Amino acid sequence: MILFGKKSGKQLPATGFFLALAAFLSLAACAAHTAVTDRLALYAQTVRAENAGQILLVTDESSLFLTSHKINLLEKMDSSWRQAMAPMDAVIGRNGFAEPGAKREGDGRTPSGLFRLKTAFGYPPSAPTQMPYRQMLEGDLWIDDQNDPDYNRLIRQNQTQAASYERMKRDDDLYQYGIVIEYNTDPVIKGLGSAIFLHIWAGANSTTAGCVAASEGDILKILGWLNPEKHPVMIINPDKP
Repeated sequence: MILFGKKSGKQLPATGFFLALAAFLSLAACAAHTAVTDRLALYAQTVRAENAGQILLVTDESSLFLTSHKINLLEKMDSSWRQAMAPMDAVIGRNGFAEPGAKREGDGRTPSGLFRLKTAFGYPPSAPTQMPYRQMLEGDLWIDDQNDPDYNRLIRQNQTQAASYERMKRDDDLYQYGIVIEYNTDPVIKGLGSAIFLHIWAGANSTTAGCVAASEGDILKILGWLNPEKHPVMIINPDKP
């Protein structure tokens, strides 16, 4: 394939065009990488109020040709933030990010904002993490019926009359390991969304109903890194305060 220069009319080999495009995208990616910690600026006051020493920063790195989301692991060292590991690929809600305060039950969007990370969960009796851990058993439900008094709460099936819920011991591996993202949990407000977790994805090209998801290997790395004494938080879509 041959492409033509717009001004000179000279022929430009397609390979040269794509190499130039690749170089441009690489430079853009490098610029985004170096600016990761700068993207905390909009949440600096809240981060200080939470006394957070660890942050999972979920960012949109999409370009014209590619949909891409990343989880950046940031740790406070002295008075500055550093990246603890290389950015990890992630997927989010099928309808993208919700603007801050705009998340609603069943909308398929991932909420934007800063949320605490307090509890890990999964199928095994224990997990390789320092975080408080809850094994999920048959009959463990997370209520998404917004008219039920246990809305956005974990409860045993024999203790609820909720019309709608999510089974936490699934028939697949998506909740083999996960972390509760403390969205709409304190206080719980009817209809603003429920069951928002960081969990294992169905694949790199998958989406979620509103959660953040990553590969099992990366979820295990995150679990091993998180330290409850550092008051970890997740900031989702940091460019939208």
